[in-house]
Amino acid sequence: MPELTEPKPKAPARVALEHDQTLACSGAWTVRGIAALPRRIESVLVPGAAAVAIDGRAVAAMDTAGAWRINQLRQRLEAAGKKVQLEAFRTEHVALIDLVADTRRDVAAASPRRETEIFYTRWISVFHDLVSFLAFTGETVVSFVWMIASPQHIRWKVIINEMFEAGYKAMPIVGLLSFLMGVVITYQGAVQLQLYGASIYVADLLGYSMLRELAPLLTAILISGRTGSAYTAQIGTMQVTEEVAALRTLGIPPMYILVLPKLIALIIVLPLLSVFADIMAIFGGMVMANLQLGISFNAFLNRIGEAIDYSTFMIGIGKAPVFAAIIAIVGCYQGFKVRGSAESVGRHTTISVVQAIFLVIVTDALFSILFSMLGI
Repeated sequence: MPELTEPKPKAPARVALEHDQTLACSGAWTVRGIAALPRRIESVLVPGAAAVAIDGRAVAAMDTAGAWRINQLRQRLEAAGKKVQLEAFRTEHVALIDLVADTRRDVAAASPRRETEIFYTRWISVFHDLVSFLAFTGETVVSFVWMIASPQHIRWKVIINEMFEAGYKAMPIVGLLSFLMGVVITYQGAVQLQLYGASIYVADLLGYSMLRELAPLLTAILISGRTGSAYTAQIGTMQVTEEVAALRTLGIPPMYILVLPKLIALIIVLPLLSVFADIMAIFGGMVMANLQLGISFNAFLNRIGEAIDYSTFMIGIGKAPVFAAIIAIVGCYQGFKVRGSAESVGRHTTISVVQAIFLVIVTDALFSILFSMLGI
């Protein structure tokens, strides 16, 4: 029986310059064979020739990697202004080199189209997301009106529990932030008003800024980050565990179980939290005015009573239910968009907070423009 011997390995790929304008390729132009080649062989071997021939008569073997290296060598020489011609390559090697060259050209030509397709795909995705959000909002509004018209279907126990979670438990952070905002506004205003001997008017500054604008806006932003994200996480987790699908299988609409109780609870508690924020801001302003300006609590409250009328207070409180609806709808909508994993829950929770805060600020700006046009 003849003894088996391992095949003799082929020599690695080599390139040599002959007659100042011919690159003689030899050896195995394969994945393993081209490892010994320098990265920029064309700049090393052909310093100044105007026309270059790449001779492949001594090439022992070639695969896709070797063909790619030959094609790269040819393209770089052509990019340097040299005329390049392939000579004496085997037919199968030439076919492989041309196939690699055609593939590179197809990829290069497809790149601009791919970028354009990505651009349009993103805008189409944004448009579909907007349409989906508007459809969800419309469904929520219709269901809300139907539930208000049929009070026997309102789940008061769930709503009271949601009010406790979204309202009572949020009072410490809302109160602390509002108190500090009252302190800051009063302190900053006092520094300037003292220069003109009008220190008492710091009550006007605090009253108008907090009661009309900042108290409901800051409260809504806090609730967006605290409660809106909780809505998304809760419904998103139920999506992942297929509890929402189970409700639909049982014939129970998730809208009436998961969305409307949250919406009603937030519409009730956000105006109350805004009133609480007003009280804490005025208290913080009184404390700072007494310490910084020596204004007594009675004088401060009397001045606010003279400067701030009922309409100013109601404008601020009237925004709160709209902000509450935005926060609840966005939070629940992003929760229903969760698909399949905990990572999706985290991503949509972040999106929920960002979108809710953005829409609340935009809505507040629209209210300001509307009130300005109406002269309120």
